[in-house]
Amino acid sequence: MQAKGSALGQEITKTRFSKEDFAEFQHRLEQETGLLQEWLEDDAFSHHDPVAGFELEAWLLDADLHPMPVNQPFLEAFDNELASPELARFNIELNTHPHELSGQLLGNIHKELLSTTQTAREVAHSLDSQMLLTGILPTLKSSDLTLANMSDMRRYRALNEQVLASRGGKPLNLDITGHEPLSETHDNVMLEAATTSFQIHIQVPVASAHHYYNASMIASAPVVAAAANSPYLFDHELWDETRIPLFEQSVEVGGYEGVSQGPLHRVSFGSGFARNSILECFRENLEHFPSLLPIQFDESDSPVPHLRLHNGTIWRWNRPLIGFDSDGTPHIRIEHRVVPAGPSIADSMATAALYYGLTEALVEGQYMEKISFAEARDNFYKSAKLGLGATVTWPGPGHISMQKLLLEHILPMAEHGLELLDIDSDERRDYLEIIRARVACSQNGSEWQRRFCTVHGRQMDELTASMLKNQIDDHPVHEWDL
Repeated sequence: MQAKGSALGQEITKTRFSKEDFAEFQHRLEQETGLLQEWLEDDAFSHHDPVAGFELEAWLLDADLHPMPVNQPFLEAFDNELASPELARFNIELNTHPHELSGQLLGNIHKELLSTTQTAREVAHSLDSQMLLTGILPTLKSSDLTLANMSDMRRYRALNEQVLASRGGKPLNLDITGHEPLSETHDNVMLEAATTSFQIHIQVPVASAHHYYNASMIASAPVVAAAANSPYLFDHELWDETRIPLFEQSVEVGGYEGVSQGPLHRVSFGSGFARNSILECFRENLEHFPSLLPIQFDESDSPVPHLRLHNGTIWRWNRPLIGFDSDGTPHIRIEHRVVPAGPSIADSMATAALYYGLTEALVEGQYMEKISFAEARDNFYKSAKLGLGATVTWPGPGHISMQKLLLEHILPMAEHGLELLDIDSDERRDYLEIIRARVACSQNGSEWQRRFCTVHGRQMDELTASMLKNQIDDHPVHEWDL
């Protein structure tokens, strides 16, 4: 979204910090967490109807379809406030304007993203580059993930230094057991750059924000199963959505007392449902996670900058954000982070329809009383690993295959939820039909990539070229041939 929910996107002025910096930051964080409580008690949060927004991360590629570290000249040539750099020089982020979550939202965002990506592709071509949307780039090599390819911004250098410092200088261990095992050691956080996402935002009234947060967690399993698009990393076949374990291990830092292997991780599904208020998440941030970037902001900066920066260094798969309406009124957004980029814009909007509709139906049906947090978490990781082939637990049918759950239960719920949101009936039908067809033929992005490699061998250059062609044509992945 255009309006950022954390201060992490801002550049910082220093990269080395003293004990006094950390102490002062903690003091200000305590004050700002208290201010959130005051806003809640004073009814100062926005009461705006639901608002939608999106962040789309992309890869810049060279003529051989390998990562091309040119995001700075790309952004200068693109010259668009809705675009920004990512951790690696070969990644960019494209944002949308916020839109009312009603009517013809899905079609309007679809057109906006197609226009934005078309212009971005033209700019990339002017730099002898290509732009691709995918969860993990098939041609990516471990050797691409070096500090030489880190975007030239102090905040990324500082984040890298502080993550390693919090681990006592120990390197990051990547250990994923999937269809094939993969184990590596990295001495920086650039593994995170291997994961690119389509992040879905929903702004909701603060009184119901914890219900949407909980519902988003429950919805994560069917959404990630339907949308999976990341089966390969470094030429290894791993999970259906390998981004999930990869990102969790790329910044593996825990809470206080150096608990890097403890129950609270900076990248996680979360520690539990929010029971009474979304502010419980921000109190957990304060009480359980030490600061990584103790930057000092002055009074002229936007409200609660320390709290927003701190929240931006805790990557729950469903993350609550503090943002501000155009008139400065604070609001709450939920950032749904489980969806990979690609395979096409049409697929992305269909997945957004699934998420918005299902989440709304879950909130209305008070599903948080029917499914436990442990069940929602287990469903999520099973679905990330096995995709449409997972067996999960769901209220009513009990143990059920994800494919059957989506077709017989989830899609009707999503249809009902979109109707509650007053989404145009034709758009409800058209975008959910993409999901239905995708699930019915068992061809999400990950399965298409696997089928391609079965036919052609594990030729990652050819796989990426075919992916790019289909994506430019904006065909949904269930229609892609081999």
